[in-house]
Amino acid sequence: MFYIDDLRAELGCYGSETAITPNIDKLASEGVMFNKAYTQEAICAPSRMSTLTGLRPETLGIYSIFTPLRKIHKDVVTLPQLFKQNGYKTISTGKVYHHFVDDKDNWTELVKRPSNIYLKEESLNAIHQLEAAGRNRVKGPAYEDADVADDGYKDGIVANDAIKMLHQYKDDKFLMFVGFMKPHLPFNAPKKYWDLYDKSKFEIPSKDKPVDMYNLALSKWGELKGYHGIPKEDPLNDDITRTLIHGYHACVSYMDAQVGKVMQTLEELDLKKNTMIVFMSDHGYKIGEYGAWCKHSNVEIDVRVPLIISRETNDKKRQSGVVSNALVENVDIFSTLTDICGFEDPKSDGKSLVPVIDNPEASWDEVATSVFPRGKNIMGCTATDGEWRYTEWRDSVTHEILGSELYEHKNSLLSFENLSGHEKYQAVEKRMKALLESQFPRDGVPFPQNDIPRK
Repeated sequence: MFYIDDLRAELGCYGSETAITPNIDKLASEGVMFNKAYTQEAICAPSRMSTLTGLRPETLGIYSIFTPLRKIHKDVVTLPQLFKQNGYKTISTGKVYHHFVDDKDNWTELVKRPSNIYLKEESLNAIHQLEAAGRNRVKGPAYEDADVADDGYKDGIVANDAIKMLHQYKDDKFLMFVGFMKPHLPFNAPKKYWDLYDKSKFEIPSKDKPVDMYNLALSKWGELKGYHGIPKEDPLNDDITRTLIHGYHACVSYMDAQVGKVMQTLEELDLKKNTMIVFMSDHGYKIGEYGAWCKHSNVEIDVRVPLIISRETNDKKRQSGVVSNALVENVDIFSTLTDICGFEDPKSDGKSLVPVIDNPEASWDEVATSVFPRGKNIMGCTATDGEWRYTEWRDSVTHEILGSELYEHKNSLLSFENLSGHEKYQAVEKRMKALLESQFPRDGVPFPQNDIPRK
């Protein structure tokens, strides 16, 4: 399981004209690439908990990054727990859960996660000055490009750890998560990956926000603004925007190279014949689109994710180099793995993708849904049918609709006009509203709130 942080569906195999990702592209040529895969919340901790439990954020009642799973849910069965109970070695390398020690007793190996690494003198001086000024929780610069080997930064270390674990457990049944942390901020990657790109060739995305967008639909992207050297104005100027886009792409290529190293080890150890490979992201990401950054929203570019599943080469039904347009969700991964391994599936909000992995053109779900709250009192509920996205912003207790949005995404991840309430799209909105209410009924109970408020 390659679990990538902040990776949007911008890869060579997904048609990107800018991203250089030969190793992921090769993996896509060996499996099924899902063109319409969606996360259940565009933020790290809840989305990862959802994947690892097969339960949606609104089932777990955890929507923020501040609450570990086991702080609230002692008895929920997780993937590492289930696999360990069934005789598998369970291995966590890099970032898997957002909280490193979450579920620690259910990992056979919980390999220490590297911290952010800064190497250039100007970066270290900036951090020192911030610390000397008494700043708490100091963040360094938003990007760095030291001329070092891959393991000079943290994803190279994670790749080395994963390779070591493969050698150690090659003769065992294992479930291994390899959690690469790039392209998450800071955009720190060896210089050679920055050199793959010409910064001047990156186009600045439109900074226009959709007409009539709900006023709380986008965040203020404080995650990026917290890094040293990032101005607080909104939107960022073109030069900084282009530098950050360059850094994001450098990190994507750096991560891609680490995927290649792990895949090469699988080849060398002759493990691909009986090892299934899943490549996925916890959520999408904005790099300047709508004049915004990061994730933390219900817009298409934040909730759509890359997902590639390559069955073991010994599997008789194995599909290679095919694209599926089936609507699938990250929450489905839990049931998919339990189905393939023949385990009894605990209660799950997802369903096994085995039928669509075996037959990528199979008729599948009508809708994929996600959530994103704005504080404790407002919940954003969103649904897509693969072409349209409909979102309602509701009172978290009463389900009163505070605002609605309808966007067309037939040909683009972006949409610049909220069509909700337009007479021309009345039938579309009615249909999408019904799909949304199939997951979020208007007469439903209040959204569970198990998050512990930040102190």
